Amino acid sequence: MNESFKILLSTAYMPPIEYFVWIMKADSIIIEREENYIKQTYRNRCEINSANGKLLLSIPVIKTNGNHTKVKDVKIDYSENWQLNHWRAIVSAYNHSPYFLYYKDELEKYYFNNYIYLFDFNTQLIRTILKLLPINRNIVNTDEYLKSVDENCIDLRNKISPKMLTFINWPKYTQVFNERWGFLPNLSIVDLLFNVGPQSAEYLLSIKFQDRLEV
Repeated sequence: MNESFKILLSTAYMPPIEYFVWIMKADSIIIEREENYIKQTYRNRCEINSANGKLLLSIPVIKTNGNHTKVKDVKIDYSENWQLNHWRAIVSAYNHSPYFLYYKDELEKYYFNNYIYLFDFNTQLIRTILKLLPINRNIVNTDEYLKSVDENCIDLRNKISPKMLTFINWPKYTQVFNERWGFLPNLSIVDLLFNVGPQSAEYLLSIKFQDRLEV
């Protein structure tokens, strides 16, 4: 692997910390929007640290063309009040974290404004998170489905997944429920933001991949 490389990512809802470690280390970032939507992935779900342990938050979606729906065409289902439930869960989990009030307003607005498409919602939320970290990276979306990538690109579309183990030795940081659950690694990036604040980017840079580049 050359020192200079690009990555191909799937869209993701408040992605795990690993997602942003890759963004920090890559020179160019591409997000796939032409693939068929895959359920039970970070595309519509994230994990936070709650009083009851790891908590999964999932955005209900409508696949307009069944299993052949492209991710860019997946709509958000507002038949249930998931926004209120998610925001209440986030507040309950992080209200006592050191930097919750510092970042709260920038994130809260996403739970009181409706987006039609999941991809658009995720994209805007990711851009806001990058600004908060702060990380200055140029991110582009695919115009067609990429069946393969060149040797200077790492395809992570299905590698960063709740079903995949990471090969990262995660440095510990203080979390709200440390005494109850111990350290829970690789949660949603908001866990890092709310607990570590302005040092979040430094934390991301400190991550060592070991052999994770060979994916």
